[in-house]
Amino acid sequence: MSDSVFASIVQAPEDPILGVTVAYNKDQSPVKLNLGVGAYRTEEGKPLVLNVVRKAEQMLVNDESRVKEYLPITGVADFNKLSAKLIFGADSPAIQENRVTTVQCLSGTGSLRVGGEFLAKHYHEKTIYIPLPTWGNHPKVFTLAGLSVKTYRYYDPNTRGLDFSGLLEDLQNGPSGAIVLLHACAHNPTGVDPTSDQWEQIRQLMRSKELLPFFDSAYQGFASGSLDADAAPVRMFVADGGECLAAQSYAKNMGLYGERVGALSIVCKGADVASRVESQLKLVIRPMYSNPPIHGASIVAAILKDGNMYTEWTVELKAMADRIISMRHQLFEALQAKGTPGDWSHIIKQIGMFTFTGLNSDQVAFMTKEFHIYMTSDGRISMAGLSSRTVPHLANAIHAAVTKAA
Repeated sequence: MSDSVFASIVQAPEDPILGVTVAYNKDQSPVKLNLGVGAYRTEEGKPLVLNVVRKAEQMLVNDESRVKEYLPITGVADFNKLSAKLIFGADSPAIQENRVTTVQCLSGTGSLRVGGEFLAKHYHEKTIYIPLPTWGNHPKVFTLAGLSVKTYRYYDPNTRGLDFSGLLEDLQNGPSGAIVLLHACAHNPTGVDPTSDQWEQIRQLMRSKELLPFFDSAYQGFASGSLDADAAPVRMFVADGGECLAAQSYAKNMGLYGERVGALSIVCKGADVASRVESQLKLVIRPMYSNPPIHGASIVAAILKDGNMYTEWTVELKAMADRIISMRHQLFEALQAKGTPGDWSHIIKQIGMFTFTGLNSDQVAFMTKEFHIYMTSDGRISMAGLSSRTVPHLANAIHAAVTKAA
């Protein structure tokens, strides 16, 4: 039998984040703990489907008039309108003036990819600046979309906080007109966000350099527990009348991970431009996946347009955010009680699903080997994977790693 035409293909490496779960699944230890995955878990360590999501889903299933026909290229119209309202605010002048075009996409990743391909084709500057570090998929998505990826300084490992002066300097030195990717809130992987004063300085610098903001909003409402507070940086940029892009995901804040529900919005200077931009977005989407899936976006639309369900959602969302904040405090207090060397206050200063612990790859490997705790090698842990029951085990592991594997 002759060799396969694919015989020369080499085995690709595991995705560094998803690979953590693969290794975790193989481990037989009863005390094993997976802190790699970017998905919410209950106090019992189980995935959560929100009650309001179950309710919306039941409503859709019971509606006999619903059919499975193709959606338009841009997706569910109500979903798009309501998504723009959620991120930009119900009273947003950009929405009132019809200067926003919104298209349903395949969660956050798909929204970024569609936005990236649109910019590569139609925007005059092909360079996008992304923070260092950032989510591992960002450089791949934008490179494959046809943009040239560069980085700007963001995280300072010494303070385990923001390198604000480095950030401003790098944006100042970049070419005018460059695209800049900004995490709207709950920066992944560091959990470090600019203050509102710092955001205002970033906005002024970007507008003076005519840099184009591209927001990645994966955690609205999930970071602080407030939908409005988490969208404040985006709204600040829209309020000045300038243009920007925003990718939204409902994976975290509605727990719709596997439904792949997201939106890309582009805020333009005028309604005529927005309409032309939308016509070109359709040409990006059509040969990519024709049109988006109907189910997840219909769930979101049902929740966002019903006053009672919307309120129920905000309560469930705040409960998830509060549990994560509480895990931060429990872990910080456990490390303090053990007298673990070093300052661990960054655990409670950082926000969102992830904490950048400051542990190095050797310490991470030690914790996996000796304590069966799984996380990415950069020391990022998912706070959502923790519970009151597992905090002591993690605190013991960190203490041992810092004192023995330093």
